[in-house]
Amino acid sequence: MLLFDGVEELDAVGPWEVLAWWTRAFPDDGYSVSCFSRDGGPVECANGLTVNAHHSRETVPPLAVLLHPGGDTRALSADPDHLDWLRAQREVVPLFTSVCTGSLVYAAAGLLHGRPATTYWNALPRLAEHDPTIEVRPDDRWVDSGNIITAAGVSAGIDMALHLVARLSSIDHAKQVRRGIQYDPEPPV
Repeated sequence: MLLFDGVEELDAVGPWEVLAWWTRAFPDDGYSVSCFSRDGGPVECANGLTVNAHHSRETVPPLAVLLHPGGDTRALSADPDHLDWLRAQREVVPLFTSVCTGSLVYAAAGLLHGRPATTYWNALPRLAEHDPTIEVRPDDRWVDSGNIITAAGVSAGIDMALHLVARLSSIDHAKQVRRGIQYDPEPPV
């Protein structure tokens, strides 16, 4: 999971909870989860939480999945170094996922060209601004287009991560993770 200054806390921590619970409960599935930042240092999240990374971009182990959370992604969407790095990772990482405005960064890198995708409800028009060939799916919590999965805003990252567990392991394991984290949304309003 990529961390950066301005990352939305729940975009990162929600999927982290799902993936960490899964990898600890089912080590025989063969996955582990870790976080990395550009330089390996801590990041300050959008709402003030400081989070430490395990690795830098250079020291992160080979990835099976790259998760790009959202938050304040404007700088990353305009950073040629970051966009080039993502394009290079696309060549070697089998599966990309995003939460919220993380998909805008993928769009800026050209990774969503001709694909269905989603993002945070208030950022949906910006997907098409980055690339008019993107099939914007405003009503989907997550969109799986093969080797890229995008999730809508904030809490949708939990749903996407549970889908990821089902896809990489089994529906049974995803159900057990959901029960383990006691995720059973019933909004009060």
